[in-house]
Amino acid sequence: MKILQPLLYLSVLLIADSAQAQQKLTLKDAIQQAVDNYGIVKAKANYAKASKASVTQAKRDYLPNLNIGAQQVYGTINGQNGPLYAFGGAVASSGLALSNQNWNAAFGSLYLTNVNWDFFAFGRAKEKVKTAQAAATRDSSDWQQEIFQQKVRVSAAYLNLLASQRLTASYRKNLSRADTFRQVVISRAKGGLIPGVDSSQANAEISSAKIMLTQALDAEQQQAKDLAVLIGTDNYNFILDSLFIARVPADINATQSPDVINNHPILNYYQSRIDVSNRQTAYYKTFNYPVFSLVGVFQTRGSGFNSTYGADQTAYSSNYADGITPTRSNYLIGIGVSWNLTQPLRISQQVKSQRYISQGLQDEYNQTKLELNAQLNLSDTRIKNALSNYREVPMQIKAASDAWIQKSVMYKTGLSNLVDVTQARYALIRAETDRDIAYNNVWQALLLKAAAAGNFNLFINEL
Repeated sequence: MKILQPLLYLSVLLIADSAQAQQKLTLKDAIQQAVDNYGIVKAKANYAKASKASVTQAKRDYLPNLNIGAQQVYGTINGQNGPLYAFGGAVASSGLALSNQNWNAAFGSLYLTNVNWDFFAFGRAKEKVKTAQAAATRDSSDWQQEIFQQKVRVSAAYLNLLASQRLTASYRKNLSRADTFRQVVISRAKGGLIPGVDSSQANAEISSAKIMLTQALDAEQQQAKDLAVLIGTDNYNFILDSLFIARVPADINATQSPDVINNHPILNYYQSRIDVSNRQTAYYKTFNYPVFSLVGVFQTRGSGFNSTYGADQTAYSSNYADGITPTRSNYLIGIGVSWNLTQPLRISQQVKSQRYISQGLQDEYNQTKLELNAQLNLSDTRIKNALSNYREVPMQIKAASDAWIQKSVMYKTGLSNLVDVTQARYALIRAETDRDIAYNNVWQALLLKAAAAGNFNLFINEL
C-alpha cells in the first residue's frame, strides 16, 4: 500500500501535466500571447517609448544653461589688467599688472554662477520639438503596424497548423483503411480465392500510406514550431479550435469602401516616415539664421594676496584660510549674436538631400499602396474561388466514399480487382484532403482581405 501511494501520486501529476500541455488554444488567445511575448513587438514598443522621451528632451533643450562652480587653487598671479569672460564658464578679473615676473604664490578661490541662453534662433527650438514629435509618431505607427502584421502572421500560422492537423488525421485514417483492407486481402489470398501477389501489393500500399502519414506529420510539426515561435512558447502540442472546420464566415462577402485602405496601419507608418523627413527639412532650414544669446555671470573670489601687493610684493599670505575666504565679487551680463555666414552654403545641400529623401519615401508609400490595392482586389477573387470549392466538396466526398464502398464490396465478391480498389481509396483520401483544405482556404481568403484592407476586425469578428 505504501508503494502504491507514491505511484498513484505520480500518475496524477503526469495526467495533470498532460492535460495542461493539451489545453485548447483559441485563435484569440494565440494572438494575445503573440502581442505580449513576441520580441519584435516588444522592441518596437520600447522604441516608441524612447521617442516619446526624446520629445520631452527636445522641449527642455530650450531651457537656459545654468552652471555653478567652485575652485580653490594655489599659484602665482602674474597677469594683465582687464575683465575676461569665457563662454561656457569662467570669469577672470586680475589686479595690477607687475612689471617683472615673480614666483610668489598663495591660495585663491573662485565661486560663480553662469547663465547662457540661446533665446532666439528663428524657430529652431520649435522645429526641433516638432521633428521629435514626428519621430515619436513614426515609431508609434511602426509599433502599431507590427502588432497588426503579427496578428495576421499568427492567424495564418494558426490556420496552417489546423490544416496540417486535419491532413494528418486524414492520412492516419487512410492508413487505417489500407491496413483493414490488407487483412481482407491476406485472408482471401490464404484461402486461395485471389492471387498471392495481391497481398504483396496490399503491403506496398501500407508502406505508401505510412510514408504519406509521416510527411504529413513533418509538415504539422513544422507548422507547430512556427506558431510556437510567434506566440513565444516552447510547447508544440496544440489543440486548436475546431470552429474553422465546422463553418465558414457568415459575412465573408461584405464589400469594402475604396478609401478604406488609406487608414491601413502599414500606410500610416509609411506616411509618418514622410512626415519626419519633412520636419527635418524645416529644422535644417533654421540653421541658415543667426542665434541670439543672453549671458549672465556672478562670481565671488578670494585671494591670499593683499590689496597692496602691487607696491609691496611681500604683502601676501600662504595661509589656506586667507586664500579661500571670498573678498571681491563681480558680475557680468550681456547679449550676443553669432552667425556663421558660410553655413547657408552647407545647409542648402543638406536641405536638398532631405527633400530627395522625402520624395523617395513618398515613392515607397505609393508603391506600397498600389500593392495593397492589388492584394485587396485579389482577396475578393480568392474568396469567390474558395467558396466555390467549399460548395463542391460535399459532392466530391459523397461520390468518393460511395465508390470506395462499392469497389471494396465488389473486390470481396470477386467482381473487381485490387487496382480499382486502390484507385477508389486514393480518390477518397484526395476528397478528404480537399475537404480539409476547402474550409481552411475560405478563412485564409478572408484573412488575406483583412490584411489587405488593414482592418483585422473583418477576420476576428467572425469568430
